[in-house]
Amino acid sequence: MPCFAEKKRVVIKVGSSTLAYAETGSLNIRKCRMLVEVLSDLKNSGREIVFVTSGAQCVGAAKGGFHGKPKDMPSKQACAAIGQSELMRFYSESFGNFNHNVAQLLLTRDVISNNERRTNVINTFNKLFELSVIPIINANDVVSIKNLDFDENDTLSAIVAKLCGADLLVMLTDVDGLYTGDPSDPESKFIDEVDNINYDIIGMAKGSGSAVGSGGMLTKIEAAQIAVDAGIDTVIIGNKDLRILYDLFEQDSTRCTWFKAQSDNL
Repeated sequence: MPCFAEKKRVVIKVGSSTLAYAETGSLNIRKCRMLVEVLSDLKNSGREIVFVTSGAQCVGAAKGGFHGKPKDMPSKQACAAIGQSELMRFYSESFGNFNHNVAQLLLTRDVISNNERRTNVINTFNKLFELSVIPIINANDVVSIKNLDFDENDTLSAIVAKLCGADLLVMLTDVDGLYTGDPSDPESKFIDEVDNINYDIIGMAKGSGSAVGSGGMLTKIEAAQIAVDAGIDTVIIGNKDLRILYDLFEQDSTRCTWFKAQSDNL
């Protein structure tokens, strides 16, 4: 496993299971503050950080008095509207404590599939990097169309990595990487490097690992495929201690799964 010290433009995707308590859906303030501190420090080191965040629906549901995530679309979208403003308020204040400004970009597939709109997104990214602002990305769940838009942010993070010309995509999750089977099975073996995402690798993926998250290992592998095909190294890494992100850029023995960028596309 290499050290990724040379990677300068980094997309970091964090799911609901990292940001919120499974029991209540409310923000895990201690963990969120640690995440902001680490990302701010990585930016201070000279990197350009793009932050893809989930959590709007579960945070909005908790704030709106729902018991768990709602099932019907109007309630889901209302919760996303409530939760997104709560998330951005927290992020703006928290990153501001470390003298960093943030900007919100909410995306849907129709924006990315339209040439003019996609160009506008790319231009916005470039200007934000020029201004040293941290882009914070989420799916625009308030206006999304079921079965047509992103139902999880793993795919979104890979598309964002392509759009902004990232050097590295990092996806934080409940497990520390890819296993040959169920991570709780002592017979399962940890996979630290993947040269080629084939049917065997896809077959190792299991379902969602969290009550508050919407994606599982399969969606992360699918996202990794998008990124590596675009020449972007991709890492799946555990979210238990967010300071592990330091290790990713400073050590060569970090516990994670590295999906190697396809050299033909570099």
